Amino acid sequence: MNDIDLKGRNAIVTGGAQGFGLAITKRFLESGANVLIWDIDKEMLSSTQKLLDSQNCFFDVVNVVDNSAVKNGINNAINKFGKIDIFVNNAGITGPNETTWEYPVEDWNKVIDVDLNGVFYCSKNIVPHMIDNNYGRIINIASIAGKEGNPNAVAYSSAKAAVIALTKSLGKELSQYNISVNCITPSAGKTRIFEQMTEEHIDYMLSKIPRNRFVSHEEVSSLVSWLSSEECSYSTGAVFDISGGRATY
Repeated sequence: MNDIDLKGRNAIVTGGAQGFGLAITKRFLESGANVLIWDIDKEMLSSTQKLLDSQNCFFDVVNVVDNSAVKNGINNAINKFGKIDIFVNNAGITGPNETTWEYPVEDWNKVIDVDLNGVFYCSKNIVPHMIDNNYGRIINIASIAGKEGNPNAVAYSSAKAAVIALTKSLGKELSQYNISVNCITPSAGKTRIFEQMTEEHIDYMLSKIPRNRFVSHEEVSSLVSWLSSEECSYSTGAVFDISGGRATY
């Protein structure tokens, strides 16, 4: 494992109690950062706290679909750490596997709210603080589905495509500051999000990956950690593919 220097940096990871978010948190801690995990699952947060047992890891129950809660959470984090250098928008859900014409409206709204609006609320509220400090790294966890559009996953694919566009827009807006905004587009990884999918859909996703396996949590955390470092000083508004060869652009 390559050393990535995040010493003295303070990070927030949304949805950080499990899956990709937990792996990212672990890598940040190993790299010397202080990490604040946001999640809405209190029981999972408690379990993660016991698992990590780190004096540099902190926890807060924040619902990213509530703009006021996000704003308060960021203010609390700034009061705690003094500044926030890194923000990882990782929280997300998949929704049901249904055709577009059979997709429940309430599920569409829920997926768009978590996967897109949550990223907007977090970005909207953290950016002014980063501008004041003239430093920041924002990493959005999008998906290969946002590039290609998965059948029977219209809300998830649409939200992740929008996150890619949000990343590009915000990256351009902040290009005159020492703030980078990038996103990654992983193929599926074996997380609890699989519990929301049918076996047929999981098999479909695997069949599309030339490497013939799902991405590991550690592979995602490695890329995100580099994007969160000072070494990533030039790329912004960029999409970093980690799809095992499924997409080559």
